[in-house]
Amino acid sequence: MTFVDISLAAQRTPMEQSTRRAFLTGATGYVGGRLGGRLLEAGWHVRCLVRSAPKLASRPWSTHPNVETVEFSGKSPVCLDDLTTAMCDCEVAYYLIHSMVAAGGDYARADRQLARMFGQAAKAAGVKRIIYLGGLGEMGQNLSEHLTSRREVEACLAEATVPVTVLRAAMIIGSGSASFEILRYLTERLPIMITPKWVQTQCQPIAIRDVLCYLVQCLDCPESIGATLDIGGPQVLTYAQLIRLMASAIGLPRRIIIPVPLLTPRLSSLWIHLITPLSFQVARPLADGLKNRVVCRDARASELMPCTLLSPAQSIELALGKLQSGQVETAWSDAGVMPGDPEWAGGRVFSDIRKTDILADPTIVFDTICKIGGGHGYYAADWLWRIRGWMDQLAGGPGLRRARRDPMNLSYGDALDFWRVTAIRPPHHLRLQAEMKLPGQAVLEFDVELQEAGVGNQPPRSILTQTARFRPRGLAGLAYWYAVAPLHNVVFSGMLNGIRDAAQQAARHE
Repeated sequence: MTFVDISLAAQRTPMEQSTRRAFLTGATGYVGGRLGGRLLEAGWHVRCLVRSAPKLASRPWSTHPNVETVEFSGKSPVCLDDLTTAMCDCEVAYYLIHSMVAAGGDYARADRQLARMFGQAAKAAGVKRIIYLGGLGEMGQNLSEHLTSRREVEACLAEATVPVTVLRAAMIIGSGSASFEILRYLTERLPIMITPKWVQTQCQPIAIRDVLCYLVQCLDCPESIGATLDIGGPQVLTYAQLIRLMASAIGLPRRIIIPVPLLTPRLSSLWIHLITPLSFQVARPLADGLKNRVVCRDARASELMPCTLLSPAQSIELALGKLQSGQVETAWSDAGVMPGDPEWAGGRVFSDIRKTDILADPTIVFDTICKIGGGHGYYAADWLWRIRGWMDQLAGGPGLRRARRDPMNLSYGDALDFWRVTAIRPPHHLRLQAEMKLPGQAVLEFDVELQEAGVGNQPPRSILTQTARFRPRGLAGLAYWYAVAPLHNVVFSGMLNGIRDAAQQAARHE
């Protein structure tokens, strides 16, 4: 992976300019994080526009020599001139940006502004076409706000007259996708479901593998230039049928579904938030869109770009297999702005610092630390962590439901229950920043140092320092710290001792 100095991007040699180069936004998100590797396999050079280069580095394809990175800080908006320069000498530009998470309730306006500027920059840079992954849904005034916003983005991208290829998809099924997680959590946790009327709405889900296939194949399909194509799997189902397919794939008894007309989109989104890992801000527009029938109007996409499409049952089976084997390539929670380093200066910061000696190499200690959370738990007092997760969930936070993308490894930007990995330097440092609902800022850090190298039969000795910091916000923050401080000896001492014991056991078995 190379970093591009955008001030020099327009000064390339003729040989460099002849290279087929794709400009990729959303490379750290769910779809873009998978698309980058497929484009490289197809022989393209890929230039990624990202807010955080370290976050992109967690993608296995990011070290490919044909990957270039342009990093823009999330602290200031991207200006038109810089975006134009970044796109220079790119043949095609993928627009995979969605502001729903970052902008909250004002996401539609933010998306219009970004799309309009993106189209203008593409025209100024000489980009030949834009490819956009939008939302499937019947036309008309009854579209949800979310699907209406997707249509508006299409129009804004096209204003600058650069040909736009629009691929409209409904529910995307794949390991780590938001749609898949909603479906899985609802099915696993609710043997009897009282649902809104939308449970009988028809949809045409598509596997993430097939979405990526269309996104790459359209590059070599001239007929797709400037076209709007509906993409979907081979079957049209209701959401109730999808829930039953999921139950069958997991091996659960048939789910009892009772649709009632009284549940509004707001109540539905609150219910989705409580049962699944999605926040209310994300669940609300998605729940509102479930009322709309999302079925392909024609088969032009599959006729122009033939490929063997997975059925919904096959998509679910494949996604569950990836989940169970810990091979989730990307997850919906990967997207979004990374929280910056907390500015601990100013105001009182509470700290809980604990240390322990561990008879193990730092690499073993660090690997043990990186297993925390998700299904593994926190090495001690897991019941207290679960209670804290339920409290956070009721308060509108993520709780412990996001789990983790990989059961063994962590990367910069990964979501881990209600934490986010904001620094990782194996085998010495890991920092987790809390994304739970808190009256303040919380950080949990682990530092590992080699104290003594092993000599003869003596094992190496490491020092593990575990630091919890909390910067309270107002009186509520102070009250929170003093309320939970008595539990720290149970939670944090237990975690430290559990990591020590597990690391030493792993060292003995090496």
